[in-house]
Amino acid sequence: MGRGASGEHKGMPPQPPQVRKRYLEFFKSFYGVLRVLQILLGAGLWATIAANKYEGAIHFVLFVAVLFWLLTLALFFLTLLGKQDLVPLVGGERWLVTNALHDLVATLLYLAAIGIMISKTQEKTFCTLEHYQHSCPYWVYLTASVFCCLCAAAYLLSAVYGWCRKCLGEQTVV
Repeated sequence: MGRGASGEHKGMPPQPPQVRKRYLEFFKSFYGVLRVLQILLGAGLWATIAANKYEGAIHFVLFVAVLFWLLTLALFFLTLLGKQDLVPLVGGERWLVTNALHDLVATLLYLAAIGIMISKTQEKTFCTLEHYQHSCPYWVYLTASVFCCLCAAAYLLSAVYGWCRKCLGEQTVV
C-alpha cells in the first residue's frame, strides 16, 4: 500500500490522538460535566457579588466563591491534562479521594454561605417597596443566594459521586 504525504496508509482513517480521546472522555464523564457546572456557577456567584456593593459577612461568601472557583479550576485542568500524578501528597492514587474531600469541604462552606446570603436577603426585603429611593441590593442578594444553593448542590452531588466511586473500588476520577 502506498503512503500519503503525511506518512499514513491510504484508505485508513487517521486515528484520533490519545490526548483528544482523554479530553472527550473527561468532558463526557459525570465528573467532567459537574466540574464545568461548578466552574460556571461559581463564576456566576462571585461575579454577581463583586459587580455590586456588598458589606459585612458577604465578604466570606465572596471568599468561598473565589477560593473554590480557583481550586475547582485547578482540579479540572490537572484531571483534564492527566497531570494529577505530579501533585505531591494528594495526587496519583489519592486523586479520587482528594477530589471527593475538596467537594465535601466546598459543600460545607457553601452551606455557610447560603445561610449568610439568605440572612442578608431577608434583611433587605424592606427596600423592595415601591417608593424606596436608595439602592436596593435585595435582588442581587437573592440571585447570589440561588447561585450559592446551586453551587452547594453541584459540589454535594460531586462529593457523593466521588465517595461512591471510591467505595466501589475505583481509583480514578474518570
